Parts: sequence; C-alpha cells; structure tokens
Amino acid sequence: MSSITLMGVEELASGEADDLFLQTDRGPIRARFHDSGDGDGDAAVLWVFGSGGGLGGPAGGLYPRLAERLLEQDIASVELAYRKPGELLECLMDVLVGIAWLAGQERKRVILVGHSFGGAVVLNAAKVAANHVIGVAALSSQSAGIDGLADLSPMPLLFVHGEEDEVLPASCSRQLYEQADQPKRLIHYPHCLHGLDECRDALDRDLLQWITDTVRGSGPFLRE
Repeated sequence: MSSITLMGVEELASGEADDLFLQTDRGPIRARFHDSGDGDGDAAVLWVFGSGGGLGGPAGGLYPRLAERLLEQDIASVELAYRKPGELLECLMDVLVGIAWLAGQERKRVILVGHSFGGAVVLNAAKVAANHVIGVAALSSQSAGIDGLADLSPMPLLFVHGEEDEVLPASCSRQLYEQADQPKRLIHYPHCLHGLDECRDALDRDLLQWITDTVRGSGPFLRE
C-alpha cells in the first residue's frame, strides 16, 4: 500500500469543535475535533462519510450530534473529510492519518464509524491499524472492496442498514455480517432509506449504546 506522512496540523478554534487541517505529504485533510479538553480518557471515535466525502454524517448530522453526547463520557471524536472522495486507497490512508493523529493526542483506543462507501474505508483501515482500533461500525455499507473480516475478530463489529435502502440493498450488510466472526451485531431498521433519516432516533440510541459498551469492553451488544 502507498504511504502517507503527517507533516503538521493547522488548528482553528470554532465554537464547540476545532476545525483542523492535517497537513500531509499528499495534501491537507480537513477534520473537525470534538474534545472536552479537561479529561483523561484514552478513547475516541473517528467518523467518515460516503463517497461524496465531507463532514456531518447521515441521519441529519449524526456525527456531531453523537460526538457532543460522547464528550459526557470523555470519549473524543474526530470527523474526517477525505482528500479524494470515492478513491478507496486514498481515503483509507486519510483514516490512518486520523488514527495516528488521535494517538498523538493520547487517544489510543479508536472506534471507526463509516457510512456507505465509508463502511469499506473503515473496515479496511481496521485491518491495517488493529493495534489502535477497538471497534468498527459500518452504516448502510457497501460490500464491494471488503474481505477478510474474520481476521478482525475479536474486534467488535456493528453493521447497520435500512430495510428500504434505495442505494445499497440491506443484503450488503447481511453479507458482511456473515463474513465476520464474533463479536458482531447486525441491525436492520424497517422503512429506513440509505441516509437513515427515517430511523434517526433509533440509530442515535443504538449506536451510542454500542460505542459506550465497546469502549467499556463489556455489554450485551458485544456478543449475540
């Protein structure tokens, strides 16, 4: 795999989160960091969107919404916008830079969350950075470009899909779930489309609980 090097960070304080530009030898990566600044936690969530890139996430801004709630548990978050949206290898390298940067902030236990194309990004990134990644959640994920999921065990995996997904059928997440070993969980939301807006409240509840349980290293979501 091609390499990428973090050269420095430009940080711009902006309200409740800090806007960052992670400067690399392959160009800058835009990010947004949610951190309480006064805790001693070592966990963080790294969030990425679909093939169009950008920040915010599905379900009407899922990522910043949950990021703020996770700060109550001293779990930091970084939202990452790809340098080259839609290019799997380049996006994978961006996530690896984000993980390395978080480790430099003493956030060395990282949960990866990706939507759609981002599901392939985070699942592949977990295989490369397994020494820091403690769990992966793939939301409305594609199945293309993903294999070897059994190798991630015993890392907890969560697959979420809307049953009425008009872009990627729910069978994509079922296929990924069947490839993976325990601990794993699959959630299908009835009447929910690709963007997960229709199941926003349930998604907030379930994903927040899964992240919390994964960070704690225990809980009913980790094994079925």
